Amino acid sequence: MKALASVVAALLLMSTIDVKAQEDLTKMLEENEPKTTDYTTATFKGTRIINGHSVETVKKNHLDFIIHHRFDRLNSGAYNLFGLDYSTIRLGFEYGLTDNVTIGFGRSSVQKTFDFLAKAKLLRQSTGTRNMPFSVTAFASTVIETLDKDLSTQDKTSYCTQLLIARKFSERLSLQLNPTFLYRNRVATAAQERALFALGFGGRMKLNKRLSLNAEYYWAFREKDLENALGDPYGNSLAIGVDIETGGHVFQLHFTNSSGMVEKQFIGDTSGSWGKGDIRWGFNVSRTFSFDKRAKGMMK
Repeated sequence: MKALASVVAALLLMSTIDVKAQEDLTKMLEENEPKTTDYTTATFKGTRIINGHSVETVKKNHLDFIIHHRFDRLNSGAYNLFGLDYSTIRLGFEYGLTDNVTIGFGRSSVQKTFDFLAKAKLLRQSTGTRNMPFSVTAFASTVIETLDKDLSTQDKTSYCTQLLIARKFSERLSLQLNPTFLYRNRVATAAQERALFALGFGGRMKLNKRLSLNAEYYWAFREKDLENALGDPYGNSLAIGVDIETGGHVFQLHFTNSSGMVEKQFIGDTSGSWGKGDIRWGFNVSRTFSFDKRAKGMMK
C-alpha cells in the first residue's frame, strides 16, 4: 500500500509540475506575441459618397482629379431631352499631404464658384490592441462666388465645417453621419439664415467586388419655409447612385435634386423636389495619380 501511495503521490506531483510548465509556456508565448492594431480600410471607395464627402482621405503624395457633372431636371421635358441639353460641372483636385490629411480646390460652373477644402482623420476604426468602433474625419471648406455682381443675389463667400462619423459594419455595409455647420457672409433675402445647421446621412452597400449602391440625405434645420429668387421653395438634398470601380478610376452614376456640387450649394441652396420630378442625372469621375517616388521605385 505504501508503494502504491508513493506512486500516486509522484504522479500528482508530476501532473502539477506539468500544468505549471504549460502555464509558464503559454504566458511566455503571449508575452512574445506581437501586439498589433488592425485598421479598417475602404469604408467608402472614394472621397465622396455622392455630393458630400466621405471619411476617406487621399493617400500621401497622391493626387485625385475629380470631375463632377450634373444635367438639368428630368421634368424639363422632351424639348430639352429631359435635361440632357443643359448641364453644370465642377473640376477639382485633392492632394494627400499625409495619409490622414488632404487639401484641395475646385471650380464650379454653378455661380462660378471657387472652393478650397481640407480634411483630417481624427480617429480610425480599428480592432486589436486599440479598439475603435468608428472613424471620424474633420472637414472644412471655403467657397467664393465670382458671378457678376449684377446677376448675383447670393452670398459671395461661405464657410462649411463638418464632422464625418462613419462605421464599416461589414465588408458590404458602411454608414456615415455628418453634423454640419454652414455660414454665409451675405444671403439673398433678409429672411434667409446666415448660419445654417444641417445633419447628413450616407451609406454604401457593396453589391460585388467592383459595384456598390450609395445614398445620402442632408436635413437642413431652417427656421422657416423660404423660397429662392425664382419662387421655388428650398428643400433638402437627396441623392441615390452606384459606384463602379475600374482600376485607378472610380465612376459614380447618380440621381439628385441638387444642381450644386459643393456644400454651400447642395446643403444651403437646393430647391428641387423629388416629388415634382426635379431630379438631375449626373456622374462623378475620379482619377488618382501617384507622386510617391518610393512606391514607384518598389514597382520597378
